[in-house]
Formats: sequence, structure tokens, C-alpha cells
Amino acid sequence: MNVEHIKSIIEAVLFAWSDPLSIKELSKVLELDLKTTERIIATMIDEFNYTKRGIQIIRMNEYVQLATKPEHFEYIQRLLEPKQNKGLTQAALETLAIIAYKQPIPKGEIESIRGVKCDKAISTLIEKELIEEKGRLEKTGRPIVYGTTIVFLKTFGLNSIDDLPPISEFQMLTEDEEEIKDIFNR
Repeated sequence: MNVEHIKSIIEAVLFAWSDPLSIKELSKVLELDLKTTERIIATMIDEFNYTKRGIQIIRMNEYVQLATKPEHFEYIQRLLEPKQNKGLTQAALETLAIIAYKQPIPKGEIESIRGVKCDKAISTLIEKELIEEKGRLEKTGRPIVYGTTIVFLKTFGLNSIDDLPPISEFQMLTEDEEEIKDIFNR
């Protein structure tokens, strides 16, 4: 199989799959080694950008997905019926930030940082697939620990969790917010 044929197959598979697909799984489907598959995908990403196509291949950790380019959003939106997309509450956003920066983290520690219960916020974040259970701690009660998902990375345009800006870059406006900064720096 020549490289152009492989690229065509990758594009077709990503289009048909629609969700993020692991590069490892893609290499199995193609019957290629992982390094070759990664090299071809990197080339395709560059080619899509160079030819200014309306679609792109986005990479999130070890996953790839075919997606439209953000600059075409308004045109795509015109085709879609208006939807009520309820955003996240302040509590859910705070909980998500804590999980993103401190993961894997148990609910008890999240509640300790926030100073309030967070059952509803965690439930909402799981429902929106922004966080997931990452396992259990080996201590009394074996509490569940939470972490972010591929959907989180995609939603916030991150390649990996390492792309989050350091907490030190946030401008703190009040003394309470200074205390939050201290909590994250522990």
C-alpha cells in the first residue's frame, strides 16, 4: 500500500468514526507500526493546514479526530437548529478547575478545597463527559478519584493536560482568591 492510499484510508476512517480514535487502534486497523502511523498522521495534519482545507485532524494525547476548523463555526452554526445548551455553573467550573489541576483527586479533597459539598457539580461534569472516575485510592473507604477526559481536552482545545496554563499566571484580585492560589501550590 502506498502512502497516499494510507492517507485516504485514515481520512475515511476518521470521518466515519467521528469520535476520537486512538492512534494505537488506528495502526492496528491499518496493519502498520505505531511510529509509521504517527508519522503519516503528522504529515496529514501539516497538509490539511497547508492546503487551507475546511477540516483538520486534531490530536489529543494519543487520540486523533477529524474536525472542522474553528473559523468556519458561524457557517456551520447557521445549518443547525438553535439548541438550549446549558453551560456550567460557577460551582461546576470551580470543581472542574480543581480536578484539572490536581488530578487524580478524590471528592473529599475537592470538597476540602472548595469548602462545600460538590456532589451535584461532579454529577454534572460526569454527565457532560468532562471528567471521569480514574480509579480508587488504597485507603479506608477506597474513595473514587476523578480526572479529566478526552472531551475536556477537546472542549478546551488542549493537546494534553500539560497545556493548562500554570496557576501562577492567573491574576488574583482578592484575598480569598490568594488563598485559592496557595491551595493549588501545595
